[in-house]
Amino acid sequence: MPQDPMDFEWSYWIEWGRERILWLLAGHLLVSQMSRLLVEKYKPWCLMVYGMAACWLLLGIKGFAVILLHAAISFAVAQFQLSLLTWLCSLILLSTLRIPAVEETKRKWYDTENEYYLLLFTVSVRCLFCTSFSLEYCWHAPAQKSSHSFPWMLAYVFYYPTFHNGPLMNFDEFSKQMRRQEAFSVKTNLSILIVGIIRIFFWWCLAELMIHLMYVHALYSSALPLESASYWALG
Repeated sequence: MPQDPMDFEWSYWIEWGRERILWLLAGHLLVSQMSRLLVEKYKPWCLMVYGMAACWLLLGIKGFAVILLHAAISFAVAQFQLSLLTWLCSLILLSTLRIPAVEETKRKWYDTENEYYLLLFTVSVRCLFCTSFSLEYCWHAPAQKSSHSFPWMLAYVFYYPTFHNGPLMNFDEFSKQMRRQEAFSVKTNLSILIVGIIRIFFWWCLAELMIHLMYVHALYSSALPLESASYWALG
């Protein structure tokens, strides 16, 4: 049975995943385990450098500079420790993505629309992470701000597994997991990896099955079949 051709987002991410993102995630896993085994104290910084390099590779130096600029502006505004100001800053940064002149300039950086869309998706999700960090900076007492430094913000913003489309993890949880030191066990890590791969494969197969059997996107993009169906059929 043919696939629903109207599901742009699924096709888009599958294409990027096959080309580069899957390999970059595998690289992140390798760097994570190697740094945990050899230099656990510096693991956050190793992953930060890897995330920055992956960003540079996929989005180019200009795309990397945009994300770095957003993080720097958010951090600077957070120093005022006003939640309202942080929200305003995040909304203004997000709104710049819809300014026609800015859109046109960013499009010229890339050869294809898909590359531009990847920048758009990534910057939007990074804005959520910058907002999370800045709000937690505003809420914490001065004694708790030792881990809320700009390097830690960069480690959080450029953490690669959540880089392009999340999911969102608040900064406190990220920091806690990065600081946690556990005994290295090949057996435990291997079992976690295998279970993770099985879970991803299961949900991927389910999503593919739904795209081939339930033409949701094709239906809601065409009003005629919806208008001719009964309420029971629509339900």
